[in-house]
Amino acid sequence: MANGKIRHPKEPRDEKGFTEFRDRLYTRFAVLYDLAVKALPFWRRWLGRAIPHVRGPRVLEVSFGTAYLLTRYACDFDIHGVDYNQKLVKIARKNLSQAGVSAHLKQGNVESLPYEDESLDSVVNTMAFSGYPDGAKAILEMRRVLKEGGRLILIDVNYPSDGNRLGTILADVWRLSGDVIRDMGEFFCDYGFAYSDEEIGGFGSVHLYIATKGGDG
Repeated sequence: MANGKIRHPKEPRDEKGFTEFRDRLYTRFAVLYDLAVKALPFWRRWLGRAIPHVRGPRVLEVSFGTAYLLTRYACDFDIHGVDYNQKLVKIARKNLSQAGVSAHLKQGNVESLPYEDESLDSVVNTMAFSGYPDGAKAILEMRRVLKEGGRLILIDVNYPSDGNRLGTILADVWRLSGDVIRDMGEFFCDYGFAYSDEEIGGFGSVHLYIATKGGDG
């Protein structure tokens, strides 16, 4: 972070191309991605930090990948999931079946969630928001489906608040790989969320945001 501002926060001009390129990557590397999530303890630890903050009974996980996190908490709630990539959805269903838990999974777009207004108690979104081409559309849609007082639990990469070198380098690597690193505090305030921000790993480059719709956090 430089002078308190996020570097290069502009949204991609070609939203369709941005999404289709990432979709092709996930299709090609879906099996490797699944193995990596299961094998990397720090990744599992980061994702697991979302679980204590989930409130039910009705929960949606957006961009659930291969469902590692869902297998950890799906048995406790009425769980729904949406992911853009069809191959990831297929692997996720297999992982859930092997774990002996169930969830209502759908292929879909974060910008058009197949749920009614104010129908969900929590929305979970981990390591995905910076991969969306239009952050405003994504957060507005997640806000739409949340009940008043509902909670958005979001984990993603961002710059460390203290500007330390290692955390900044890690966030820069993420940005240079194509992700869009945004001022999430500004997003939450602009779209009617009270929020907290905790740095949970990666030398401050991995953040846990707990955002409450119209609440006090």
